[in-house]
Amino acid sequence: MQEKHLYEYAIIRVLPIVEREEFLNVGVILFCKKEKFIKVHFTINKAKLGSFSEELDVDQIELNLQSFEKIAMGTEKCGLIGLLDVASRFRWLTAVRSSAIQTSRPHPGLCDDLEQTAQRLFEELVL
Repeated sequence: MQEKHLYEYAIIRVLPIVEREEFLNVGVILFCKKEKFIKVHFTINKAKLGSFSEELDVDQIELNLQSFEKIAMGTEKCGLIGLLDVASRFRWLTAVRSSAIQTSRPHPGLCDDLEQTAQRLFEELVL
């Protein structure tokens, strides 16, 4: 029997007008400490975001979400944050912030396949 992987995930949200606290789920971050695994999936629905606010800079939001992806991959292009270990990068990505991009609190789970679980959570919670 294959060992189950203990993982944590958080939902990435865009808050077009932070003060109103309305948000749209745009992505998922999945992390497994034991496997040193971290994955970010995101998508941007410009029409839905535009229905919240016409003033939102969607191109900048997309660049910021791409940074989430690069930090998760641990590239040097992300500066010192990209050089942190996987667990520290996940904690940095899911830290509480009051910006247009926020994450939910992390939630735990068990799975057989981390890639498949990341995709499933993305499809269920975002798409």
